[in-house]
Amino acid sequence: CGMPEGVFSMVHGSGQIVGSALVQHPITKAVGFTGSLKGGRALFDLAAARPEPIPVYAEMGSLNPVFVLPGALEERGEAFAQGLCGSVTLGVGQFCTNPGLVLGLEGDSMEKFISAAEEAFSNAEPGTMLNPGIRDAYEAGLGVLKEAGGVSLLAKSGTAVDAQATQAGAHVWTTDIDAFVGNDELSEEIFGPSTLVVKARDKAELIRAANKLDGHLTATIHGTEKDLEEHMDLVEILERKVGRIIFNGFPTGVEVCHSMHHGGPYPATTDGRSTSVGTAAIFRFTRLLSYQGFPQSGLPDELKDANPNGIFRLVNG
Repeated sequence: CGMPEGVFSMVHGSGQIVGSALVQHPITKAVGFTGSLKGGRALFDLAAARPEPIPVYAEMGSLNPVFVLPGALEERGEAFAQGLCGSVTLGVGQFCTNPGLVLGLEGDSMEKFISAAEEAFSNAEPGTMLNPGIRDAYEAGLGVLKEAGGVSLLAKSGTAVDAQATQAGAHVWTTDIDAFVGNDELSEEIFGPSTLVVKARDKAELIRAANKLDGHLTATIHGTEKDLEEHMDLVEILERKVGRIIFNGFPTGVEVCHSMHHGGPYPATTDGRSTSVGTAAIFRFTRLLSYQGFPQSGLPDELKDANPNGIFRLVNG
């Protein structure tokens, strides 16, 4: 790609020293980051404090809430439970788009879904996480839920976890809107195969919960077309909260394509206008430059009217 010799493609180092040095180095002009809110915010603040501030595109965490509406629960509650379990446990839950929060209306259909979810998560096998630090952080997050008032463990992996192999088991929890809204810890990401099901008494409580949400990468709605028509106010709230809204799917699938946006409002990322996946991601590491009054001979090939390189271009808007 024409990069000069001596430019490192990867620098190994533990702790914050290497990352901080790279962000503060004067030849660094932009930073991409995936990790914790604490780590991403620290790099963002370092970059802003430089004599020449630079952009930091940090992806820092997301609950990726899933709203399951009455029509979906009635028509396919059990299938939804299976799909949810598969999405939560994919890659041992180590996806930034892992659905860590599910919200729906209480009732017979919800109880059927709850029963199916209990069975699915009980049958989910433990998996090996990337490293002991991630596993320990996951266990700490589970500990918070265990101690939280109004939260109950519905089910967990039936097979014993091998702690020596840094394994983690799947967990599904339940609570109600009052407990969820009243405890900010329930809105924090647990990085791993765990999800919290929140039962609401009516639509107003779903809206209340949606308004409480911070910025996230994704939000998902499961429902019928009638459900969607009756919950457009929910959609309008989610449009302000996330970077991607999925209908009748699961957020863990992220296609690399022109239309993909993988980002979201703070604290999901430090710049919700930018995407880390898809063809637009390269613009993070470019800078706009305009040529005015130049003859064709003086322009880069990419800007010449004849387009000698045959590239895709946006002309006159």
